[in-house]
Formats: sequence, structure tokens, C-alpha cells
Amino acid sequence: MLKSVSSRLAAELAVRESQVAATIELIDGGATVPFIARYRKEVTGGLDDTQLRTLAERLVYLRELDERRDTILGSIREQGKLTPELESSLYAADNKTTLEDLYLPYKPKRRTKAQIAREAGLEPLAELLLTEPLHDPAQQAERFLNAEAGFADAKAVLDGARAILIERFAEDAGLIGRLREKLWAEGELVGLVVPGKENEGAKFSDYFNHREPIRSTPSHRALALLRGRNEGVLSLALKYQADETPITERSAYEQIIAGHFNIRDAGRPADKWLLDGVRLCWRAKIFLSLELELVSRLKDAADGEAIKVFADNLHDLLLAAPAGQRATMGLDPGLRTGVKVAVVDNTGKVLDTTAIYPHEPRRDWDGALATLAALCARHKVELIAIGNGTASRETDKLAQELIKKWPQLGMSKIVVSEAGASVYSASELAAREFPEMDVSLRGAVSIARRLQDPLAELVKIDPKSIGVGQYQHDVNQSQLARALDAVVEDCVNAVGVDVNTASAPLLARISGLNSTLAGNIVSYRDQNGAFRNRKALLKVPRLGEKTFEQAAGFLRVSGGDNPLDASAVHPEAYPVVESIVARSGREVKSLIGDSSFLKSLRATDYTDERFGLPTVMDILRELDKPGRDPRPEFKTAAFQDGVEDIKDLQPGMVLEGVVTNVANFGAFVDIGVHQDGLVHISALSNKFIDDPRKVVKAGDVVKVKVMEVDVPRKRIGLTMRLDDQPGAASRGPRPEGGQGRARQTQAQKPAGDTAMAAAFAKLRR
Repeated sequence: MLKSVSSRLAAELAVRESQVAATIELIDGGATVPFIARYRKEVTGGLDDTQLRTLAERLVYLRELDERRDTILGSIREQGKLTPELESSLYAADNKTTLEDLYLPYKPKRRTKAQIAREAGLEPLAELLLTEPLHDPAQQAERFLNAEAGFADAKAVLDGARAILIERFAEDAGLIGRLREKLWAEGELVGLVVPGKENEGAKFSDYFNHREPIRSTPSHRALALLRGRNEGVLSLALKYQADETPITERSAYEQIIAGHFNIRDAGRPADKWLLDGVRLCWRAKIFLSLELELVSRLKDAADGEAIKVFADNLHDLLLAAPAGQRATMGLDPGLRTGVKVAVVDNTGKVLDTTAIYPHEPRRDWDGALATLAALCARHKVELIAIGNGTASRETDKLAQELIKKWPQLGMSKIVVSEAGASVYSASELAAREFPEMDVSLRGAVSIARRLQDPLAELVKIDPKSIGVGQYQHDVNQSQLARALDAVVEDCVNAVGVDVNTASAPLLARISGLNSTLAGNIVSYRDQNGAFRNRKALLKVPRLGEKTFEQAAGFLRVSGGDNPLDASAVHPEAYPVVESIVARSGREVKSLIGDSSFLKSLRATDYTDERFGLPTVMDILRELDKPGRDPRPEFKTAAFQDGVEDIKDLQPGMVLEGVVTNVANFGAFVDIGVHQDGLVHISALSNKFIDDPRKVVKAGDVVKVKVMEVDVPRKRIGLTMRLDDQPGAASRGPRPEGGQGRARQTQAQKPAGDTAMAAAFAKLRR
């Protein structure tokens, strides 16, 4: 019989079933992953957030699998065809593909040629010729003539009998599983340009004559090939030989089918007829079906990997270092339309907005400087955030001159990513937040705020618009949305939010809350003033005890009635702190930050049946550094003066830049020329690495050397191995045998990894 979901998950995760069962109970009870990971360590046996995310995802899959299994069992049982052997096989199926393979012969379907032949009484003939091939097919067919059913001659009868066998061959679960895995192991995906599409599809030129093993095609290439096919530029085919011979001219797979049903060429009367049926079954049915299925499998795998890359980059970007609570000026650069300006105070409140026109065609440089200087002096601006779009470097020069001319203002400037700012500006949320503000100015506000606190501002933007993924419009959208929502949820709860200053979009990401409750919190705050303690949250409409339990530990109340409310200590665990206070005779305020005293305490002295050792140790750590922010210290890259356009780059230059995106094949770096360069994975380190994120992540400030510059195609090849020589084939260590590399014609083969990197840069666009 079928094992329980908890036992199957325990085996997959290599943990105890009791841990899984307890976690499932929490999830079913409405607990979120951040809450379980942080505040229910005793219950789960210490499962971390990664394990919990995997468990939650697999729980959904296995429950869907079991539901589908029950449906299939019921359908076959109603047909009176459920045997003990089939039932056992269905219960043993551990994935949806195997389950559907087993169900295929019993699945209700439209009337097929095989069904029509069965209804005409031809199944005995098919069975006879399969099991006793000494019989002559033509002679035996005469016995089954049925003109009324459409089988008036021997040829029609034999075609009907063959249709019955073909359907049987194609619905044999064991056979199809074997053929599927063999084709996946041996097959090669071949991409060719559609004749006449060479110019129109030039961006896919790397794939005009491309082939590589389907099982090892990396995510970015698979998605590029599929996009090329969808745009009508490329044709894709699955082949399994090392040469260009079509798979349908080879008989290896046909031999497997024949052997499975004990069909062979022994010179018997029915042998040729049976082998012709095998060939037709493979060519016209099984292969075509498996080709579609395996390309779909590749797409699913590519989607999964691309989504993981996107999620990882989003995680790093959301947890980028905040500049902090300082008055900030946001500059949204532009040429003809001018530079939009917004000044926000240390809490992000908008103080002033305007537009200046320092660049062509109006070129009011001095007037722009005077306007900015006045704004900075009036509002005591400390930071200038410059969007990295069009006219960014020109605007950066303006800010640099501003700082130089008015040093007494003590300002500094930083170029920040403006990805998604325009999306936010035109959103319903921005319209509600700034109903009277021009759309063009809202982007400048977003740029200023995302420097102060990237997490708080970026949660307002659809994660797909933030610009840290590949092929985000090509992958499974619901799967992408779930993954990115989970990342945002994890990041927001890892940092925590101040309930008295957080926006509704930020609050909505807190464990247990949603957009409605977040809006209610903000409305209550606006009507009644700042929350003085966490307990006051229970006065918010529709925020009950269960929601409070999930959310309270991640909501902070700074300067309130209880100093613990500003920490990550959950209100349910305040009794532990009260016990420490009672034993030590000290006040809570005096405990906070007193590392030497806290380290002198034995955590075991404060455990009981409710609060175990993990919880008490977390509490002591939190008292030591209450409300600690997991994000790194703020720092920025200094772009080199005089290097403002790709034309200014020269091989050999060593520059500072910011990692904007990390893919499986390398990292993209903004070096201040409006076009990211690519550091191929082989050029990230002198040591072999199999994952670029082991070396860099989005937001990192790095030093790179320019290796190659292709101005016409806007490609920049970079290296972080600063001893590399420009133009050299910088290959670095490789896995033994170079497995998984695509075979290409000599004309297409890159001269080195930097050339390959440039080709990948093209794909990103």
C-alpha cells in the first residue's frame, strides 16, 4: 500500500518522519515558512528555511499526485479492469509521468482506429499473429472480413489489426519508460535556422546550426532555442546519432520495441508484417510523442533553473546594504525630457520635486547646478542617488560638480539601478501614494528611496520587473510568481519591519499578513497614531490572535512601552526574558546589549516544556544584538572618470563595477557605460567553480579587467582574474573531459571564453 506523505517526504529530505509530520501540521494550520523556521525550531527539530521551503513545495506536489492517483484508481475500478498487479504499480508510482503512463491504456479517449478495429472483432487476429507468427497474415485476414464495419478486404483487416497492436505497443508503461530514458540519455537537440529568417533572426545566430545533448543543455541555451523556435526563426528536432542522420532511419529503438514483444525476423510468414508495425509505431506514434515530451521536460528543467537563478539574484538584491536613514535626493536621468528630481527625508517622506535640463538640447548646466544646490541646502541632503539609465553618466558628472562646488554640504553620490522604477511610477500603488504627483517624478522618488532601503522600496514592484533574471517572460509564470513571492517573504521577514513606518506593501509581506490587513494596520496607525506596543496590533480590524501569533515577531515597535517589542523576540517568549530579569534582579533595558552578562548565562537554566534550548539560545542572541539587520554594510563602486561609453573602453583597463545579475554561465557587471559586461564563469576565479554565486552575488562591488570590446554589437568581455591578458583565450580549470559543452561548427566555435562570454551577453538582451 501507499506510504504516507510524511514518510515519503522524510525519505526525500533525509530527516525524521516526526519532524515532517509536525511541520505539515503547522503548515496545514496556517503557519508560514518564516514563522516556522524562526519560532518553531523545537517542533520541527531544527529544520531550516531551505528545507522548509522544499518540504512545502513537495507537499503540494505529493498531495496532487495522490489526488490524481485516487482519480485514476476510481476510473479503472469503474471499468472493471483494476487487477492487483495494476493497483500495486499505481501505488508504487512516485511521479506524475509514471502514473499517467500506467493510466494511458485505460484513459477514456476518442474513438481510435484501434477501437474501431476491436469493435469489428479484429483483436483475436492481432493476438494470433503476435503470439503465433507462423500464420500467414493475408490468409488469416480472410476469416475476419466485415464489410459493414468497413473491413471489406484483407488489407483493411490487416491495417485494423496492426492499429490494435500499435496502440498496445504505445501504451505499454514499462516499454515507454525505457524508451523515454534512453532517448533522454542519447538524444541531441538540433537547432537550425528557418530558411529566409537569417537577417530577421540575427540575434539567434549562435543557434543557426547548433546541436548538443538534450540532457545537458543548460537552462539559458534551452530557453534561447525555444524562444527562437517560438519566434519562427529556428526549427528544433531531436536526434540521437552523432551524425546528421534522422533518428527515424535508425532501428535501435525499433529493436527495443520488437524485443519487448518477442518480435523478430525469423523468416516466418507474419514476421515482416509485425516488424512493419513496430517501425510504424515508433515513427508515427512513440517517437513523435516522446520528442514533444522530452522537449517539454527540458523546458521544465530550464524553467526551474532559470527561476532559481532569478530567485537567488532577487534575494541578493533585496538584502543589499541600505544606505540608512539619511536625507536623499533622487535623480532620474534623461536628455530631451530632462532630469527628474525628488528629495526625501530620512524616513522616505517626499519633501520636494522638480525637473532640471542640464543636457542637450536645452543644456542649462549652471541653472541645474543652482537648483540642486538650493534643494540640498534647504533639506540638508546627505546622499544623491542617480539612476543608471539614459544620461546616467552625464548626470553623474553634474552631481560630481555639485559636490565639488559645495563641499560644505557634505554630500556623496551613488549610481543605483533604476530597474522597475518606471513600472512603479505608472502603478496603481504609486497613484494612490502620490495622487497629485506627475508620473515622471515618481520614478525619482523610487530611486531615492531604494538607496535608503532597497528592500522597503523594491517590494512595491513586481519582482519580474526588477531586472535580475533571464528569460523571465519565457518560463512558467505561476511557478515563477510562487518562487519570487517566497523570496520576498523570506527577505522581508529576515529583516523585520517597523510597524510605525512601514508601507502597506512592505507590511503585506510579513508572515500572516496580506494586503487587506496591511492596509488596515496603516489606516489604524493614521487614525490613532503610532503603535506603542505589539499588543495594540490586536485592535486592528480583522487582525486576530492567530494572525498576531504569525506576525508579531517580525513587526518592530521602536521607542515603545516595552523594549522587547523592538527586537525579534516573540511576545509568546517574553516569559523567558522575565525569568532572566527575575533571577538577575536587573531591568530588561539593562540586559539588552550587555554581551558579557548574557554570555555568562546558561541557556539550559531557562528551558522548560514550552521553550526549548534553540528558542532560549535565540533569545539570548537577540538580547545581545536586538533587531539585528542581516544585510551587509553599505558601500558603493566608484566608476572611473572618462569612461562613460562603451567606446571609451580599452582592453586591459581595470575598473570597479557592481554585479547586476548572476547566471549559471557567469556574472554581469555594470562598469558605468550603459551596457553591462560579462565575466564568464571561467574568468571569475583562478580556481574551478561550478556555481558563479560561490564567488559573487548581485550587488557586490568588484574589480574587473576589460578583455574584449565589440562596439557594434555592444558586447563587453570582462575578467576578475586580473592577471589575464586581453585577447587571450582565458579558459581556466575545466571539469575533466569537458562534459556538457555544445558541439559547433568551426565557424561558430569561440576563440576563447571571453568570446563565448560576449555571445552570452547577446542572449541576455
